[in-house]
Amino acid sequence: MTIEESDVRGVLRRVTDDLVGRPTLLDDVRRGGRRRLRRRRAVLAALCAAVVAVPVGGALHLADDRAAVEVASPLFDEPTRGDLAGDERYLRQVREAWWQRARDAEFDGDDPHAVWAGDPHVVWAGKTPAGPAAYVAHRATAAHEASESAGGRTIGYAAFVEPTADGPRVMTLETVTDVGTDGNSSAVLLGPRRDVLVVLDAGHPVEFSPTLRYADDGRIERTFQPVAFRDGAAVLSVPPQRGRVTVALVRRPVSATTAVHIANATDVLFADRKASPQPRSVTYTLPGADRVWGDAPAAQVGRDVFATDALAAYVDPGGTHRAGGSPSLTVYGATPDGRQLLLQTLQYDDDPARAIAMLAHGGAPFQPVASGFVDWAAPLPVRLRLPGGQGVLVATEGAALSYRTGAGRWHDAGRGAALLPADATEVRVTAPGGTVTTVRVDS
Repeated sequence: MTIEESDVRGVLRRVTDDLVGRPTLLDDVRRGGRRRLRRRRAVLAALCAAVVAVPVGGALHLADDRAAVEVASPLFDEPTRGDLAGDERYLRQVREAWWQRARDAEFDGDDPHAVWAGDPHVVWAGKTPAGPAAYVAHRATAAHEASESAGGRTIGYAAFVEPTADGPRVMTLETVTDVGTDGNSSAVLLGPRRDVLVVLDAGHPVEFSPTLRYADDGRIERTFQPVAFRDGAAVLSVPPQRGRVTVALVRRPVSATTAVHIANATDVLFADRKASPQPRSVTYTLPGADRVWGDAPAAQVGRDVFATDALAAYVDPGGTHRAGGSPSLTVYGATPDGRQLLLQTLQYDDDPARAIAMLAHGGAPFQPVASGFVDWAAPLPVRLRLPGGQGVLVATEGAALSYRTGAGRWHDAGRGAALLPADATEVRVTAPGGTVTTVRVDS
């Protein structure tokens, strides 16, 4: 969607509680099948900041009695744009494909038996390296309540049209409502390798990033460049998007909340039509954490971490991802100087997981203080040194931990996770199967 938190497993997991949606959002879209995919993508915009789409037209205003009032709308009424706008043969094929798709659509009780007003309007039609493509909008004769549009009413439907060997094919139908088109897709990936990106010109500057990279500490690195529109759209060549989506589209200023949704991103992510596994949640609460966290740390994290920009440097702006398969690790603790300590892991797709340690004190905002990649196959997957001599945070699921300084005696550090003294030099990890490994932590 975002669609969409988009997309951000840690963020997506907590921020439908927060603003960006649960980690299974994309999985749920896939499992929802044709019924949910026909529904308006506005739900993704509402749940997932990673998949908020840009408006592509005006809204229909309603009178006080909620009766429909016809107003000029760029989405429905402006002349067709694109270098195929004058190709009547292609436009006729597109309209025929639309009518066939409309007849085949099985509108359920939430969108009952759409009644079309006039002919479908081809908003844009143009040539691409993948073949001719288009975007179509079609008014409905009467506005009715749209179940997923935050109180709006459905006034029509819109969809991209992609080229196939059998001619134009109408893609997922999305409802258009009187509350605007912020939830509708304005980009699509085309071609067998999904290496052509078409972006509609919505009248706003758009930035494009072709690839996702990480810094050594796990922070997101993206380079954005302006999208140059011509006659209603931009056609971009991109790296093949197969099994994952590396491209990102955003409006300025670049952030997760200004993402431009790619219509078939979930089809790319779930090309095998299999939902990704639900990441297993692993949580450790260290001794003394209750003194600074109280009784409901998870609620505080949702409010003070995932609903803020505390993790902004680790969240992919404008990106769309699956949840990773690694465990989702959370550690609550307290530092020697009385600050709240939080460790959270994030993972996109099959990329390595990242661990971020954050500190907060006295109601102040959480700040990331240490981060890095997690190697779940290592004896000690998480090892982060906190600044200011506050200790070394370590974690390894299910293992018994002990530490020592220099050649001193070993001290028990509990199981699973621990905050070691800053002068600790070695950790002894006893795995559940009995294997013992000593890991140095003084570097």
